[in-house]
Amino acid sequence: MIMASFQANLLNQKIYAPYKIAALLDTVAEQDISAEKVLRGLGLNQAALTDPATLVSIKQYVDACTNVIEAGANLSTPFETATRLHLTAYGMYGYALLTSPTMRDYFNFGVKYHPLATPTLYMTWRETDESAVFEFKETYSYIKSIKTRNFLIQQQMAQNITHIRDAAGSSLFPIKALLSYPGKDVEQIHEKHLLCDCYFNQDVNEIHYPKQILDQSPLLGNQLSIKLLQETCNQLLGRTKMSSGITGEVYQILLMSPNSFPTMEAVANLLCITTRTLRRKLDAELTSYREILDDARCTLATEYLLVTKMSTEDIAARLGFSDSANFRRAFKRWTGKTPHQVRDESQQN
Repeated sequence: MIMASFQANLLNQKIYAPYKIAALLDTVAEQDISAEKVLRGLGLNQAALTDPATLVSIKQYVDACTNVIEAGANLSTPFETATRLHLTAYGMYGYALLTSPTMRDYFNFGVKYHPLATPTLYMTWRETDESAVFEFKETYSYIKSIKTRNFLIQQQMAQNITHIRDAAGSSLFPIKALLSYPGKDVEQIHEKHLLCDCYFNQDVNEIHYPKQILDQSPLLGNQLSIKLLQETCNQLLGRTKMSSGITGEVYQILLMSPNSFPTMEAVANLLCITTRTLRRKLDAELTSYREILDDARCTLATEYLLVTKMSTEDIAARLGFSDSANFRRAFKRWTGKTPHQVRDESQQN
């Protein structure tokens, strides 16, 4: 499954704020389920959830969900947790979605930057003749409990609706929801919280929205704000990708070889795998050797501009460009700014 490998690599990375665990804790507190039961085995205490320095992993959140299920949480818990998780809880990612110029932009942005949102499922969207459809696919094979897997599907789908209504307004309702599990005894609670007709025992997990919303402007849509926020999200996404998996390993190798970047074949040899295997692993993490090389070049170029007095010609040569003009074009494509602008801004600050 495309993206599954990338997200699986994020499973144990402690790089997320604990907002989802905190929302889950608040939800089940109303059911008299103690914080100790929710946090059992997570290596966290309740005070840590309000500490801005605390970072958690996706696995810790998944384990917290399993804990509340085992503690007897009611069937509405995943849906009620989702209603507490408004876009404003998601930092730059959430604010960027709120300021998307159109809902089509929102959908594209939401999928591209979903790894910033403590993802428990892999999310895609597509456009049909009648609908705009979000699909949610399971990612983590280590989750054996059917109840936990269904909990995560329910929470993610309800969260998707909460977020889209945050952006487009509460008058928006989905057309229908398709769910991959049986609906016995849970039809009413699903339709109450997902705000639409629900169809069970399907081959997919999907939410269908009216197609006409795609050209609608979010309530806070702002072209300038989204550009600024997207730049920040690009940096955050880059850090997330470059800190895990085979992508991170390739990235570190390239950073250590700025004067003469190794070929993809040479990198594969260093990793003791074939070039074909490396390409396949990078495909699974939604990237390529060329993209990682560009990221490494951009990182090094920015560092040289900010902390050295190297000329653009010298930087271009050091990073393997045939001339400074090609380097300037590439740098503008990567950052939206010229090398001269980046250096001038740093000197002004």
